[in-house]
Amino acid sequence: MELALSLEVISALAAVAFVAGFVDAIAGGGGLLTIPALLTAGLPPHLALGTNKLAASFGSATAGWTFYKKQLFTPAFWKRSVIGTFIGAAAGTLFVSVVSVDWLDKLLPLLIMGIAIYTLFGPNPKEEQNQLPKRDNKLFRTQWIQGLSIGFYDGFAGPGTGAFWTVSNMMLYRINIMLSSGLARSMNFVSNATSLGFFIALGHVNFGIGIAMGVALMGGAWLGAHSAIRFGSRFIRPVFITVVMIIAAKLAWNAWL
Repeated sequence: MELALSLEVISALAAVAFVAGFVDAIAGGGGLLTIPALLTAGLPPHLALGTNKLAASFGSATAGWTFYKKQLFTPAFWKRSVIGTFIGAAAGTLFVSVVSVDWLDKLLPLLIMGIAIYTLFGPNPKEEQNQLPKRDNKLFRTQWIQGLSIGFYDGFAGPGTGAFWTVSNMMLYRINIMLSSGLARSMNFVSNATSLGFFIALGHVNFGIGIAMGVALMGGAWLGAHSAIRFGSRFIRPVFITVVMIIAAKLAWNAWL
């Protein structure tokens, strides 16, 4: 499905996408910039969501690949998380078409605020805790459950998925925020790409706008991922907390006010 927009509007969407890509590569939450921008540009909600998934797939792929090249993501170790995320995202994308999400809108701000509080005050792995957890049946079960649940959430709703991944990685696996970010960005790509496939099948993607924003997102994601890797947790942590608090405030405003 195509929608004609002026060059000025597309340029503005691309600028928003660049900023969103930078933020999303570090802390997640870029969709809270791009989705409202697409809606403001005149896209109907279903088309805005599908087009955003196309653009977001560009950004998450770029960030995930960057972390992978720096050996901050090991695909073979997390293969159960990948498969679980794929299945969960597919189920969530299909489920959202038949279930009301009004109740979830009111719950999300509380969940995301909890993430911010935990990250700010809770115990966090130290910078030197850069080893992957021990491979055993408990780890495998955790990977399946985490992948299925967060993948389902991303397909079903979406806001704050990257933040959920990052903080749950630190809690479940006791790995530092660099490894947590590498895993989060990579799993975000899996769920984005999975949902995108269904949106394309349903005809809910504007390819012209999505690709234009996707290219800009790639640029922002590349810069954000390299900044995170270069400056480490001292850079990621405050950006992460700030973004999570903004996400919570934005969702609370939309749901309650």
